[in-house]
Formats: sequence, C-alpha cells, structure tokens
Amino acid sequence: MSHNNAILAPKGRLKLARCIVEDRWPLRRAAERFQVSVTTAARWASRYREHGEDGMQDRSSRPHHSPRRVRVRTERRIIGLRVNRRWGPARIGYLLGLHPSTVHKVLSRFGLSRLSWQDRATGQAIRRYEHEAPGDMVHVDIKKLGRIPDGGGHRVTDRAAGNRNKTGTPANRRPG
Repeated sequence: MSHNNAILAPKGRLKLARCIVEDRWPLRRAAERFQVSVTTAARWASRYREHGEDGMQDRSSRPHHSPRRVRVRTERRIIGLRVNRRWGPARIGYLLGLHPSTVHKVLSRFGLSRLSWQDRATGQAIRRYEHEAPGDMVHVDIKKLGRIPDGGGHRVTDRAAGNRNKTGTPANRRPG
C-alpha cells in the first residue's frame, strides 16, 4: 500500500483520469506529466469512465476462481496421509503423483504444515499462547529456585555479599 501523496495513490489516479477524460488531455501527455506509462494512464482513464471515483480505489488481486486447484478428494487423501502416517510433503506427493509444493500448499491451508508443530506421541497440535496483537500482556508463573539474596546477586552486590548465601553459614536465613 502506498502513502496518500504518492503519484498513483487513489487521489493521484483520480487527477490523472480527470485530466484525460474531462480535460481531454492526450494519453501520452498525461502519462508524461504523471510519470507513468501510456497503458497505465489508459487503464485508469477507462476505469474512471466505467466506475467514476469509486474505480480509483485499490482492488484485490485474488483470483475469482482457481481452475487448477486440487480436487477435494485428493485434499482429503493428503490430510489423511499426514494425520495417520505423519508423512512429509515429498513422501505424500510421491505416493499420490503430486509435486511436493502442491502437497505443502494443501497442508498449509488446513494448518498441518509442519510436523514439528505436532506432539510426537499423540499427533495433536501443540497449543501455544496466541494473542490478537503483538505486545499483549502474557501471564507467566515463575518459581524462585535459585538462592539469590535480597537486593540482587554478586553482580550487583559484589562477591562477598553473594557468599553469605552459602549453606551452613550463620548468615544464611534459608538453609537446605
């Protein structure tokens, strides 16, 4: 996504299209003025004629249909082999006569893309903490197992103060 003041942001496209359609500039002159190719200028002008100002917005580049997508039956076989036998894309692809990248794409679509994300014993997906936004607060329970004296260890209070923490000395409040 470009910034708002870019030459071919929606505002700039609208200016370009209005110069061609309403002010009747030649395509070549308008393209030169806005530093774009003639075909790009023609594209935005035709979109402006067809849709008006709404046609200047960004469109999705996702295809309307995928005629070469793997059939549902084949997808189910891929998922079955992954779950039951825990095979990787290369082995599944060899068995089914598919390219490993095709098998990987299907596995990724169904959230089964990596074997290392599954528990070896059960085959279940390992649950991890997931949050809506980065930087969210995460609660972590900790247990103080080290014998770090109050106020910090030897890096903060020097070695002599850190030695008071040894077991069996009278200065140690928590022996054992």
